[in-house]
Amino acid sequence: MESASVVVQAIHPESPGFDVLARLLKGAADPLRLEVLRTLSQDSFGVTELCRIFDISQPAMSHHLKVLAEAGLVSRRREGTSIYYRRAIPTELNDAGALVDALLGAVDALTPSDAVNRRIDMIRAERAKSSQDFFASNAERFSAQEELIAPRQQYLDQLQLVVSHYADQNADALELGPGEGWLLPILATHFGAVKGVDNSPEMLAQAGTYPDITDNPRIELVCGDHVTAAALGQDKQLVVANMVLHHTASPATVVAELARCLIPGGILLINELCAHDQGWVRDACGDVWLGFEPEQLSAWAEAAGLIDGESIYLALRNGFRVQMRLFHSPLSK
Repeated sequence: MESASVVVQAIHPESPGFDVLARLLKGAADPLRLEVLRTLSQDSFGVTELCRIFDISQPAMSHHLKVLAEAGLVSRRREGTSIYYRRAIPTELNDAGALVDALLGAVDALTPSDAVNRRIDMIRAERAKSSQDFFASNAERFSAQEELIAPRQQYLDQLQLVVSHYADQNADALELGPGEGWLLPILATHFGAVKGVDNSPEMLAQAGTYPDITDNPRIELVCGDHVTAAALGQDKQLVVANMVLHHTASPATVVAELARCLIPGGILLINELCAHDQGWVRDACGDVWLGFEPEQLSAWAEAAGLIDGESIYLALRNGFRVQMRLFHSPLSK
């Protein structure tokens, strides 16, 4: 998406600053648009979903989103046949930065109505159920399908190097969504105890039969989600989300909950697909999201109180790209 400044210069090259400011003020000059900005602070939603959340017609919502996009306050991204909206990342808002910061800070301080929160929760629950239903029906063939997208052998060496670098036999680790469980034994060789948390009983049962997990006293399998993971305690040196976020209903919420698991100085390791346009993976692998822009992961981590760390980007042979991201918990929380 073009930045607001580029669009403005094409229209009014003689006074881009005034035009940017006018568009920004117009975008903020409606209570509903401010509510939309508040809703998009932590999640992406499609037009139809936003219509449900705010109980208005699609033409009306499309108009409001157009105004917000022209103001540079929201970004659009195509996900298969749908277009999803998210709030613009601060680095995308190059003009009137102080005003934008003040505006978004004021918006985030507001409390959405109970009705809006209920509808958001309903949409997230529907997304989560769709993902769970997929894994319930496809647990046995999921690994083969996942290998079509991101063959683990193409990033395994780098992943092992990162894990070994932060090894601590006196500390614990956790993996969210371990799938068939292949990473858990690797973690168990480097940490005192490892928990694998998965919300699919079928996938968890499959992980329980994986070699080196059965009867391994260091590994515990737990049925649950990101909230369950956070409830297990803030005592983890390393938390791993390997190819998991694109299956979740609300990735930003997942990142926030996983951040809560960490000890001061702990590491959140996210191994994820970069944004792509191959919509077939929704049906083949149960993906909710078609990867993520690196700056989006950074924004979610920052909002969760984490510090951006090292990044590794790997191009896979099938056209997908993997981003291996490290986010550090502050030494003092």
